[in-house]
Amino acid sequence: MFLTIIVIFLFFLNCIAWGQKICIKEIDGEKVYTNLCVTKTKAVSLNKSSYKINNQSYKNLPRELSIFSREELEKIVEEKAKIYGIDAKLIKEIIKEESNWNVYAVSPKGAMGIMQLMPSTALLLGVKNPFDPQENIDGGIRYIKYLLDKFQGNINLALAAYNAGPNLVESLGRVPKITETIQYVANITRRYFGISSPDLENYTYRKRTNPIKAIYMSDGTILYTNRY
Repeated sequence: MFLTIIVIFLFFLNCIAWGQKICIKEIDGEKVYTNLCVTKTKAVSLNKSSYKINNQSYKNLPRELSIFSREELEKIVEEKAKIYGIDAKLIKEIIKEESNWNVYAVSPKGAMGIMQLMPSTALLLGVKNPFDPQENIDGGIRYIKYLLDKFQGNINLALAAYNAGPNLVESLGRVPKITETIQYVANITRRYFGISSPDLENYTYRKRTNPIKAIYMSDGTILYTNRY
């Protein structure tokens, strides 16, 4: 613990030397170190007259975002999954469950895009346009990778955290008894493994703190965070 404090202190000194401001933000109920220290999250502008969800037509959208075929989207998944060392099949099943491959999907809770990123999560991941499948898939894969690492490779808990939030899953040490979350995990794992997953009520894990890392974004921005 003492060593961790020293490492974080030295990291803050380095960031000051580099002109980087580091702060602690609460994302999905947990404290995260990041250099994205804006006091307000810039809201994503959604003109309801320009969007129709559930595979309906869309107006006033950039043409380059409306011409992705299913084949092209799957290719993006495969390329990004390979970069981050995640099984592309798992990502495809998450996408099917989240948006059914609808790059413009918006949930009642505000989750956006093909992998349904919440605004706070998209901000932390550096996703500037959640309706751009390249950005959204990249961010979504990095997020599930973070969750898999957090829950020591347990796919059930990582999926539950993707749906219900990591803080809740971590506090319980199991899949929450929330109908939506239970069904979400069951649907994905059934398709992914070909069988239903075992009950994880008695599953426990050792909580650990991720070190702060520098993540280089596609636009050249450097994101410092302990969540990746």
